[in-house]
Amino acid sequence: MRGKFVTLEGVDGAGKSTHQKFVADFVATRAPHVIQTREPGGTDLAERLRQAILSDPMAPEVETLLLFAARADHVARVIRPALEAGTWVVCDRFTDATAAYQGAGKGVPGDLIERLAAAAHPGLIPDRTLVFDCSFEISRKRLQGKTLDRFEREDRAFFERVRADYVDQATDEQL
Repeated sequence: MRGKFVTLEGVDGAGKSTHQKFVADFVATRAPHVIQTREPGGTDLAERLRQAILSDPMAPEVETLLLFAARADHVARVIRPALEAGTWVVCDRFTDATAAYQGAGKGVPGDLIERLAAAAHPGLIPDRTLVFDCSFEISRKRLQGKTLDRFEREDRAFFERVRADYVDQATDEQL
């Protein structure tokens, strides 16, 4: 029996990483095997790409390509094998994040993101996505005292575009 794929999405500071263990522990009360992972990341190669994505300045299209390269490796080495083995996967971010951050936030065309998603993880969509939300003020307060990555340093306008896209995605999925 195939495992289930649960993703946690939302703006920086909304609580995804904080709640990931809680969600995985809850799932473990109902499923025999659960793993936690994150994007970008989850494999040695994807973690190296993560470091570049979070720290090195780059064009939005390059950023998007690197995210999907990391995702393709993560899906091939971790997510698909786990699901096929019957393991549930709880993942901090997935393709919805790319639509929100690179698409809405940075203007990468949605059709490009869709084509790259189809190539990087054909037929794989989350069984359930939990969207965490908070205001810009709460996000900034929660990020205080932390060394911020490129995305966490973005301005309020970027944050609001990303947040609005997440709200739109969640609304569209409920219809």
